[in-house]
Amino acid sequence: MLESKAWIALSVLFVLTLGSTCAGKPPITAGETSAVMKDLDPYLIDALYGSDRDGQTGRFGEEGAMVDLLTEPAFVALVEQHNLKLFNGPMIGDIRPTSAKFWIRTAGEADVQIQIGDMTSNQVTTSPSGDYTAVMTVDGLEPFTAYTYTVMIDGEKVERESFTFKTAPAAGQRVSFDVAFGSGARYVPSNEYAWRNMAESNPLAYLGLGDNVYIDVMNRRGAQRLFYYRRGLSPAWSELTSSVAIYAVWDDHDMAIDDSAGGAGLDAPWKVPNWTVFRQNWNNPYYGGGDKVPGTWHSFSLGDVEFFMTDGRFYREKKDRTMLGPDQKKWLLKALAESKAKFKVLASGTMWSDGADKDGKDSWAGRWARGERNEIFDWINQKKINGVILISGDRHRSDIWKVDRPAGYPLYEFVSAKVTNEHTHQTFPNAIWSYNEGNFWGQLSFNLQLSDPVMTFRCVDISGKVVKEYPLKLSELSHR
Repeated sequence: MLESKAWIALSVLFVLTLGSTCAGKPPITAGETSAVMKDLDPYLIDALYGSDRDGQTGRFGEEGAMVDLLTEPAFVALVEQHNLKLFNGPMIGDIRPTSAKFWIRTAGEADVQIQIGDMTSNQVTTSPSGDYTAVMTVDGLEPFTAYTYTVMIDGEKVERESFTFKTAPAAGQRVSFDVAFGSGARYVPSNEYAWRNMAESNPLAYLGLGDNVYIDVMNRRGAQRLFYYRRGLSPAWSELTSSVAIYAVWDDHDMAIDDSAGGAGLDAPWKVPNWTVFRQNWNNPYYGGGDKVPGTWHSFSLGDVEFFMTDGRFYREKKDRTMLGPDQKKWLLKALAESKAKFKVLASGTMWSDGADKDGKDSWAGRWARGERNEIFDWINQKKINGVILISGDRHRSDIWKVDRPAGYPLYEFVSAKVTNEHTHQTFPNAIWSYNEGNFWGQLSFNLQLSDPVMTFRCVDISGKVVKEYPLKLSELSHR
């Protein structure tokens, strides 16, 4: 009886901490056209996820991984059949004016390296400890310049038409470029072509604002890895990541389950292991405060535009009225005040504006979160920080919101959160613009060649058609 009561107490604590106990969203396989996925996907799902909705019955248990798959001759045969020594990737990331990083995953231990002309990256040996992933850096590049590269695996060349990218512009360089962003990106085979069309629009970078893979499994890393493996095997996704710099934070469906909050500290046993899986599957410049203060937040610059990618889940604690936790908030305020960029893009997995969410239940508009949000907004006024733009995801639609500020310029929020998802959320008539037809992504187009630089938001549908344009001059986002 005492054990039963203790279990009930733990269950109540779990609900209070994570806020939801809804069943997970199982993998979608209907409509698959990729020959690789038709063979690999059923095998991976059976091995790592299993047959129940919560991913509890994969045959390798809680920590299933590539190292386990490689013990099975049938899996090794599929890898050989489809020539999948390069199992996932490459994924471009952390582009700078003179360097870029490249992430890959191999099916088994391998020596890997990147070649660009006569320049080479550091060589890395993939191993089970990193789930056979590697991140390599090539230096000595020129700003805002297109390059073609080759992946070397155990001395053999892997070359594809999509293995090309562009470096970041230098600060002060008068250029124009696009950055795509979105969330609501569950693996839906019939919608995966969105990534190919996004790649063909030639953005310099893509920002994944969370709900990037829809895992909905809190305590089984094997099931979590499944969703990264299968998205990485998507041919359309691979075309995007091999040619466009990728930056990502997580939201509830990536970190744990629907509407989840990590809470203060690192005592919850799932937190650091889940973060480790996330870190092994992306190519960010850094991950929060590293091992001492892990998270997914980070910042980076593309010329005169700086991006601040926030993590509103890992340290979210409603009783403490915080979305970010103390360490991340300190980082954000300091970084905003020190930024020399013309435009500052402040990204969040959940929405900023009042009225943009379900009564603020899961967003910055919640009563418990408004104080911290307003502290950030007041800091922008207090420090006279110009050029701030808000972007967000979570709700499965695209919006434009205007947040009037009595002591400063209005803050505009652009929402885009239905890249591949099937489910749609309602539009809001109180927004400047609200749209939910089909699938789409957001695009920020920066023209830094003008004396008064312009950022234009575009909503682009899954076919690549522009649905909405909304330009903002830098002078409209400035303290006068």
